[in-house]
Amino acid sequence: MVSRLKKAAGRLKLYGELVMFSHTLFSLPFALAAMLMAAGGFPGFGTAFWILMAFTGARNGANALNRLIDRHIDARNPRTAGRHLPAGTLHRREALGIAVFCFALLVVSAFMLNPLCVKLLPLAVIILIAYSYTKRFTWLCHFVLGAACAGASLGAWVAVTGKLEWQPLVLTAANALWVTGFDIIYATSDIEFDRAERLHSLPARFGKTVALWGAAGLHGITVLLLAAAGYLAGRGAFYFTGVGLAALLLAVEHLLVVKGRILLASYRMNQILGTVFFLFTCLDIFVKI
Repeated sequence: MVSRLKKAAGRLKLYGELVMFSHTLFSLPFALAAMLMAAGGFPGFGTAFWILMAFTGARNGANALNRLIDRHIDARNPRTAGRHLPAGTLHRREALGIAVFCFALLVVSAFMLNPLCVKLLPLAVIILIAYSYTKRFTWLCHFVLGAACAGASLGAWVAVTGKLEWQPLVLTAANALWVTGFDIIYATSDIEFDRAERLHSLPARFGKTVALWGAAGLHGITVLLLAAAGYLAGRGAFYFTGVGLAALLLAVEHLLVVKGRILLASYRMNQILGTVFFLFTCLDIFVKI
């Protein structure tokens, strides 16, 4: 019995690694911040629970499907050849099963929230699935990934209000450009491989220097949009302090890029940024000064 439990726990750990569960900190903080801003506080346990379930289903389902779709490409890339599917650690049936389960969770969550979430569901699923194919034909793939991730912010707002308004689109755009920027940074690691395989990315198309300047520009716009989102939502000092800290973290991120610390810049720094932004949004909403 103990050995079976250990085996099951080990398998779950592999599944978590497959979908990069630890990278949840990239978009979850923005989704939760949007939820709190839309509600003007905590929206209730039921709404919060189903928003978390929808986010979990969408993000992990998309990641599992991405690993399945890209398994042959990953196998040819020395940087990714050790991933679970190319290495044979997990079977493609398992990845497909995870994707189906997670997308089913997304569908159930949408129905538990409100009718508008259900109506927007097909568009969300199309974007989540389409991203994995975009690098085969366009260097705009980074922007599609940004849109897919930022859907969490818009979805959380719609889940709370039941309405599609223009105000949350500013926060959603900030989320999208932030993800797009650091995905461009990360893609500089694969320039030569992408060119050899005729895969499309902004760094492969325009070169590393142009790509990094583009990422910096996108992150500059991100900060402006975060500030604009706070202004439109009537947020206070704590929120704008969070925006300032986000700007500082992005500056450090790009300094790390100059020093060649690509993984640290594109992953760890952005996990910290998302957490900081969410914490200061919480302080702004719940702490009265």
